[in-house]
Amino acid sequence: YCGMDVHVTRRLAPLLRAQLEELGPQLPQLLDRVELPLEPVLALMEATGIRIDTAYLAELSSELGQTLQRLEAEAKAAAGTEFNLASPKQLGELLFDTLGLDRKKSRKTKTGWSTDAAVLEKLEDAHPVVPLVLEHRTLSKLKSTYVDALPALVEPETGRVHTDFNQAVTATGRLSSSNPNLQNIPVRTEFSRRIRKAFLPQEGWQLISADYSQIELRILTHLSGEEVLVEAYRSGDDVHALTARLLLDKATGEGVSADERRLGKTINFGVIYGMGAQRFARETGVGQAEAKEFLSRYKQRYPKVFAFLELQERLALSRGYVETILGRRRPFAFDPGGLGRLLGKDPLEIDLELARRGGMEAQQLRAAANAPIQGSSADIIKLAMVQLHRRLGESGLPARLLLQVHDELVLECNPEAIEQVRTLTRETMEHAVELSVPLVVDTGSGANWMDAK
Repeated sequence: YCGMDVHVTRRLAPLLRAQLEELGPQLPQLLDRVELPLEPVLALMEATGIRIDTAYLAELSSELGQTLQRLEAEAKAAAGTEFNLASPKQLGELLFDTLGLDRKKSRKTKTGWSTDAAVLEKLEDAHPVVPLVLEHRTLSKLKSTYVDALPALVEPETGRVHTDFNQAVTATGRLSSSNPNLQNIPVRTEFSRRIRKAFLPQEGWQLISADYSQIELRILTHLSGEEVLVEAYRSGDDVHALTARLLLDKATGEGVSADERRLGKTINFGVIYGMGAQRFARETGVGQAEAKEFLSRYKQRYPKVFAFLELQERLALSRGYVETILGRRRPFAFDPGGLGRLLGKDPLEIDLELARRGGMEAQQLRAAANAPIQGSSADIIKLAMVQLHRRLGESGLPARLLLQVHDELVLECNPEAIEQVRTLTRETMEHAVELSVPLVVDTGSGANWMDAK
């Protein structure tokens, strides 16, 4: 069996490379410069694993169990009746039949009313029971997926968890993680952040966290060439405060409150993912009309951003793919009788058609606009990993890569070399590629992953 795998791979390799070379020079370069050199780096990271504090997780599990009991009691008291929080059917009957909440914010399923996260978030302010159910659901998933599951996944021989890094699975080119998925630990709640405290370095060493700051927004700025954003990043301005000032018609240098900056941050990152007025209103608490006005002003202030995003949609429609900075392609297939016939039409006509059709094709266009941004981010951090692994080896510094989580790298290091390794890591990541705006990396170190962030 193993012999046949090797034999077939050896015969396939030149045939597949020939196909790749027919698509132009960038894809073979991407393979040789990024993907092939990354494979042994990932193999070593998987073999190394990361140490887990099982005793700490047992304590956290007990604390979470008590918190879940309290939330369940509070939810039943708020509802005024007994119900099973883990039963979508009972929860749907409670919210939409017993309490009479707005059914337009849900949809019918085979078992009753949908009570998924999107539905509950829309109803969060409608009744006191809803936020309690949401928090209970979040903490329950944390407990079962990580706090209780991680200790069972520790290899007895190493005392470490060894995740699998999937190099060529995601559509965008990003790495994914499985068995267990260490890229999916949320950081929004106090409990989820505390899970990271269970991840430890080698005995006597420290962990280093190195995280790209606003990398996707920087990539969008580079790709779109939006002068206002380019200048802001080059001069080290606060881009979220700048956006807030532009949207609120504030003078340059005029102060921006924390809430106003949050509004700017939400729209800056939301635009990357095709956020509409409805979601913007929900996330910021402004009215629908005000949300539409903000999005309209954003388009006026940053026209090149939207010109770039719309260009990607049209490229996906016309040639069937979009590209990243290093030439990685994400293919898209559209029904020739559907959106394919809209190529070259007026943007308003496309928008009206999308509004009528909705569904999967609209999602594909949003994905096409976003793919060069997410894919370029993946290219950059993969290239940084290859370069950092090589430089650590050449320097002989006592440090090694352990994890890659989206825009973050986690290393373990002997404390005597901590500053050298932090500096080397930051410089390598910041200069993995040269963009029209600087890449910035924030680093931290500590006795565990939470402290290193």
